[in-house]
Amino acid sequence: MKKVNYAAIDIGSNAVRLLIKCVNEENAPELMSKVQLIRIPLRLGEDAFTMGVISAEKEKKLIRLMKAYKQLMKIYDVVDYRACATSAMRDARNGKDITRQIARKTGIRVDIIDGQEEAHIVYDNHIEQLFASGQNYLYVDVGGGSTEINLLVDGELQHSLSYNIGTVRMLSGAVREEVWGQMHDDLERLTEGLGEVNIIGSGGNINKLYRLAEKKDKKKLRLPVTSLQTLYDKLVPLTPEQRMDTFSLKVDRADVIVPAAEIFLTIAKVVRSEYIHVPVIGLADGIIDSLYENKEGEN
Repeated sequence: MKKVNYAAIDIGSNAVRLLIKCVNEENAPELMSKVQLIRIPLRLGEDAFTMGVISAEKEKKLIRLMKAYKQLMKIYDVVDYRACATSAMRDARNGKDITRQIARKTGIRVDIIDGQEEAHIVYDNHIEQLFASGQNYLYVDVGGGSTEINLLVDGELQHSLSYNIGTVRMLSGAVREEVWGQMHDDLERLTEGLGEVNIIGSGGNINKLYRLAEKKDKKKLRLPVTSLQTLYDKLVPLTPEQRMDTFSLKVDRADVIVPAAEIFLTIAKVVRSEYIHVPVIGLADGIIDSLYENKEGEN
């Protein structure tokens, strides 16, 4: 099989990403390699979570971005792609209308996926293969609008959960207290009697938190929860501008990184995790894995 490129477009509540990966079946150690990753922070959730609609200005920018992504996919000879929109587009009353406009003006079909499908796609990275059998993990993907959680018991997926708790949603003051309570109760109930449960974290914020933390296990790509707590305590008192100066953060990362840490710390406390594994993967990786597997199934 010759080398072929697949792409994923992830229209999130904070950023819109284009990921292109090359599949090379002759490359035994690593079947897929990253060709290109572009991330544009449109912050669709700022509109969706406060007004219930995405503004005309942001809709225009999103359509322009989709046109650009389509051209890039042509340049990179992408053989197949999937575009998925998550929490912000789910919440926005005009979300479906915007996807119709994108299809009409760019030819790109966008699927607005529910939280359950999002959790399953994230799980499709088959990340459980990287970790020891006989152990239990929560695979936690923290986004701008929602948090997806997969419970893996002895390498087997037991539950996929989704909660309207996300970084942009928190900054917008749009997370209901009962949703926090629901997540707490679900996690407590589902992990009762399991013994040690550690977290596999995904999303741009946990990747950045891992890099910023002073104490971490680089060999095993894991971040002690105590180390994350120490970093969180340093970040919280600072303004976003001070975080940018002190920790060299980009403007669109400096505010969301604190609620992201808070979500991970809250989950870790409920299930009594000691570590968060940070293998640097996300929804876009899962989309491409699914595309490839579907193609293989057809052959």
